Amino acid sequence: MKKVSLSIGLLLFSLAFALSVKAQTFPDFKTLVKEASPAVVNISTVQKAAPVSQDPFSQFRGPGSEDIPEIFRHFFRGFPDTQPRRGNPTPRSLGSGFIISDDGYILTNHHVIKDAEQVIVRLSDRRELEAEVVGSDPRSDVALLKVAGENLPFVKIGASNELEPGEWVLAIGSPFGFDHSVTAGIVSAIERSLANDTYVPFIQTDVAINPGNSGGPLFNLAGEVVGINSQIYTRSGGFMGLSFAIPIDVAMEVSEQIKGQGFVTRGWLGVVIQEVSRDLAESFGLPKPSGALVVKVMADSPAQAAGLQEGDVIVRFEGQEINLSSDLPHHVGRVRPGQSASIDLIRGGEALTLNATIGVLPDEDNLAQIPDVQQGESLGLVVQPLDADLRARWNVTSGVVISQVNDGPGALAGLMVGDIITMLNGQRIETIEQFNQVVVGLPKGRSVPLRIVRRGNPMFIPLKL
Repeated sequence: MKKVSLSIGLLLFSLAFALSVKAQTFPDFKTLVKEASPAVVNISTVQKAAPVSQDPFSQFRGPGSEDIPEIFRHFFRGFPDTQPRRGNPTPRSLGSGFIISDDGYILTNHHVIKDAEQVIVRLSDRRELEAEVVGSDPRSDVALLKVAGENLPFVKIGASNELEPGEWVLAIGSPFGFDHSVTAGIVSAIERSLANDTYVPFIQTDVAINPGNSGGPLFNLAGEVVGINSQIYTRSGGFMGLSFAIPIDVAMEVSEQIKGQGFVTRGWLGVVIQEVSRDLAESFGLPKPSGALVVKVMADSPAQAAGLQEGDVIVRFEGQEINLSSDLPHHVGRVRPGQSASIDLIRGGEALTLNATIGVLPDEDNLAQIPDVQQGESLGLVVQPLDADLRARWNVTSGVVISQVNDGPGALAGLMVGDIITMLNGQRIETIEQFNQVVVGLPKGRSVPLRIVRRGNPMFIPLKL
């Protein structure tokens, strides 16, 4: 009997422990959803009307179809028009949003309300209100709306900089028009850089996000908004386990500038950068491939005024470590113009700290551009002096241009006829004679940096003899 009682006791203890672990592992989202849902809205828009075609057969040309050949057109005369008539357009549900204040300010994505003539916001109690677009920022994909109202439900704003991978998060939105759909998952990664999105360090999650979730809130377990669901990675058009949200810290900074001044200003350093590969790290004497390699310093830029040079490797900005070159634009863009920022870098194997007074990002994207780079590994070239036409065409002041690429290290490296060599092993190239002298003195068995300008795009490649 004692053995049976002991076994039953152990069984009950194990069951209780398992239930406790399960309760801790899978949180109960019910309270969070009840409290947060009233502040989540569906957003519909009426798009600007496209020009009406004068072609009487335009109704037969749907997306992806080809024009009907003239010889077959008489078969379609008298058929009803298959396209909707332009008149009073019907609002289309495009995304989600959330109320951030009781007087009716709403955050959503720029792409949700882009080119809209009218924006309709549907609240959780089924009321539909026309919204004013206070302002919108394409670079961060954030838009601020305003609806008339008082004592409206609003979300609690959290701190996205406190998020960690593995943390539970929850999304509420209108995927495919299904209002207030709830999905949950974890943070997969933070500070993700995506192609063509230089200014946003995205939060990556595995929360199920689909078309219509755009602009909706991403919550932490405390019921605080930590992000705005913005993008998905997909090959099918639907959810594939990779979703990306704009950090709420970034979104609130943008919305405050829109609300306060009607537009967004960003910090500008004025450098073109590239990734540091393993071979480049060796050539610059770095212990590991990290940092942002400066391949060009813009004229009359804050970087030039601070003394930055081509070949510098920026390893920290304002105390924040730069692991990938794509990290730098995020940090620079968030510094207010006119403020001073400290830049830690490696130059010629030596550590330096410079201070730059950050400027205002111009209309063109010159914050810290990252060019497409082809990596290579070195020499075997015929070069000639730069003529005035090449200097003006590619905006270079010195260097030698490659006129022939023979079999050897240069060809294997991917160097091309027309590439302009401006720096080799830390020395600026002015003449052919100087170039030949530098080549003769290159060390063997280790990589050295070679800077070229290819069709106007500067880049470094590692050279190893």
